[in-house]
Amino acid sequence: MKRILLGLFIFGLTTQAYAQVTELPEIKIVAVNYKYLDAAGEEDVAEPVKLLQREAATFNLKNSEYYQDDYDTYFISFFIPQGKILASYDRDGKLLRTAEKFKDIALPKAVSTAVAKRFPGWSVSKDVYLVSYHEAKGASKTYKLLLENGDKRMRIKTDEKGNFL
Repeated sequence: MKRILLGLFIFGLTTQAYAQVTELPEIKIVAVNYKYLDAAGEEDVAEPVKLLQREAATFNLKNSEYYQDDYDTYFISFFIPQGKILASYDRDGKLLRTAEKFKDIALPKAVSTAVAKRFPGWSVSKDVYLVSYHEAKGASKTYKLLLENGDKRMRIKTDEKGNFL
C-alpha cells in the first residue's frame, strides 16, 4: 500500500514538472529617446538632474492623458523642487527639444575645480544649470554662478567642462 501511494506521489510530481514548459513571444525593446540621454546626460551631473532627465526621456506620450491624434507637437513640463524641464515631443513620442533649468544643485568636479583655481578665496553662493537640447544640434550646457568674497559679488558663466564663457 505504501509503495502504491509513494509511486502515485512521484508520478504526480513528474507530470507537473513537464507542464511548466512554455514559450513566450519575443519582445523587442527600443529606446526612443536615447539620443537625448546621450547628449544631455553626463556622469558628473547632480542626481536631481539625472532623475528628471530620465523621466523626460522615458515619458510615454501615447499612453498619457494629453495625447490626441490631432496634434503634431506636444509640450510637456516636468517639475521637481530643484528644477524643471519643458520638453517638446512629436506625435510618435520622439523627444525633439528641451529647455531645462536647475537651481542650487551640486556642481560637477570640473566646474568647481576651475572656479576654485581661477578665483581663489571666492565661494559659490548660488548656481543655475541650464540645458538646451535640440534633436539636430545636440545639447548646450551652461552653469551661471554667483561668487562671493566678503562684501564682493561676481557673476560668471561656465560650460560643463569648466571653460569660462
